[in-house]
Amino acid sequence: MKLKEIDKSRYRRHLNRVFIGSALALAAFSLGISQLLIALFPDPGGSHFHWNLLGVIVGALLVGAGLSRLRQHPFMTEVVYVWDLKQRLNKISRKRRQVEAAAQKGDETAMQVLQFSYAGSRQLWLLDDNTLVMDELAVKQTELNNLAEEHGVTLDADRYDESMLERF
Repeated sequence: MKLKEIDKSRYRRHLNRVFIGSALALAAFSLGISQLLIALFPDPGGSHFHWNLLGVIVGALLVGAGLSRLRQHPFMTEVVYVWDLKQRLNKISRKRRQVEAAAQKGDETAMQVLQFSYAGSRQLWLLDDNTLVMDELAVKQTELNNLAEEHGVTLDADRYDESMLERF
């Protein structure tokens, strides 16, 4: 995955619409399906918990399937990019200790993974207005830059490939 520039206002606007649309669709599907099931299979005891739960589950599956089908739509470009970026950063996060240990030993691949992680995190945090940890990120980036200089490595987030994580 390559990092690319995202228009923050467009991303936020589209994310809000996708979120609101998904919530409304989930509510409509859940209520509609559960009411249909209750009408078709009434419970003389008056407890319809299982039909309501089934309605929510089926509604969630339908919304998920709809979002999956809409992934390729141009409206979803920024939203899907951020979802994918978060998944990649999550995978790196799960192996962070091993990657950081390898980077300290001078492993170029580990340094490239960390560079992508820091650049991706910076972009993600700026898009989501989560600037509380930017100072900590700047410190880590400086440490990585010093480490790369010490070992003669040129850092480039575009060189990151998910297969790099298989080593760790």
